[in-house]
Amino acid sequence: MKGIILAGGRATRLRPLTLVTSKQLLPVYNKPMIFYPLQTLIDAGIKDILIIIAPDYSGQFLNLLGDGSEFGVHFSYIVQKEPRGLAEAFSLGEDFVDGDDVTMILGDNIFLGQDFSQDIKNFKKGGMIFATKVPDPERYGVVEFGENNEVLSIEEKPVAPKSNYAIVGLYTFDHRVCQVAKNLTPSARGEVEITDLHKFYLNKGELKVNTFEGTWEDAGTFESLLRVSNEVAEMEKLTDSKK
Repeated sequence: MKGIILAGGRATRLRPLTLVTSKQLLPVYNKPMIFYPLQTLIDAGIKDILIIIAPDYSGQFLNLLGDGSEFGVHFSYIVQKEPRGLAEAFSLGEDFVDGDDVTMILGDNIFLGQDFSQDIKNFKKGGMIFATKVPDPERYGVVEFGENNEVLSIEEKPVAPKSNYAIVGLYTFDHRVCQVAKNLTPSARGEVEITDLHKFYLNKGELKVNTFEGTWEDAGTFESLLRVSNEVAEMEKLTDSKK
């Protein structure tokens, strides 16, 4: 199992902060944001990790993370000049993935108190994604479940969501994913959509959706960044008080 952290993009919603550094390098309480998705992959036993970064602040990532030895893993890097959709990460990373299974996590997705390690370690074939209940599903990819929890449909940012289960930025796919991603047709907004990857595996009956409860933040706005920073601060204080 290989790992990918997608940490490119322009993060215009966090300007002016992101005029001087990458969103994924902003602090979430006492650590850079990227440390949290990185830890999610490390906890799942993934040792070989590709980090996809934007050109503007690539040197900052290298200065912070190095070759991965400090974390007990190995890092590779690819510079993504222009973001063209989440699924493009698998096309860019084809040589890195090299026919293995792969788990990708978005560099601004933070999970607190969640353990996905066994799900990822036990993965065998197809695709596996994760979903959780949110109050505003129209902002995300939405999963519709049947009576027996089977997946009926997946829609990207629907006007009328068929459920309140949003797909989060953690995806595991088998070795076919890079070739599938390369063959996807860009959407009307010119991006290679991750939802189309999900639908490929869903149409083959090979997509598993695991639901979970707990803290998940897509830390791409000032509000969500502050919210998750405060929650981490409370968790740190609680841990310190027990020492």
